[in-house]
Amino acid sequence: MTAQYATTATPIGPFTVLVQDDAVLASGWTADIGDLLPVVHRSLRPATVAAVDRLPVLEVVDAFHAGDVAAIDHVVVRQRSGPFLQEAWEVLRTVPAGEPDSYAAFAARCGRPAAVRAAAGACARNAAALFVPCHRVLATGGGLGGFRWGTPVKRWLLDHEAAGTRAGAGMS
Repeated sequence: MTAQYATTATPIGPFTVLVQDDAVLASGWTADIGDLLPVVHRSLRPATVAAVDRLPVLEVVDAFHAGDVAAIDHVVVRQRSGPFLQEAWEVLRTVPAGEPDSYAAFAARCGRPAAVRAAAGACARNAAALFVPCHRVLATGGGLGGFRWGTPVKRWLLDHEAAGTRAGAGMS
């Protein structure tokens, strides 16, 4: 089956999403689909891909970048790996915007406090950036740690979410 991809402009560069059957297979801050295909698990990797002008999920991406940091919370994502990574990716979706975890806290949140390296590996192997918000996990001591799309993008996302959650709290 053919997957579709489309790109939208964001304040931090082009963002491309690869979708099949209304589920995100991969996404990130790039205009090159070739950057996304290798991170899709081989059992989910589409045989063919087709560029389209627009996909519905890009409305969510635009809303997030415009300040609605909760817009991404219910986007359907399809990733595949072993049981720990599958669970870790689900747990990543529970890390609140504006309240990042450390890798150690994320490992504990996953029920394996000693598995800090495995938790970091789950972030590194996440194909669905933004929708599975691995950018919300920081190095011990508050350093940014790594991010496939670069630490300036990670810093912008963290600052954007912090501002968005403060603005939302102010509206109550």
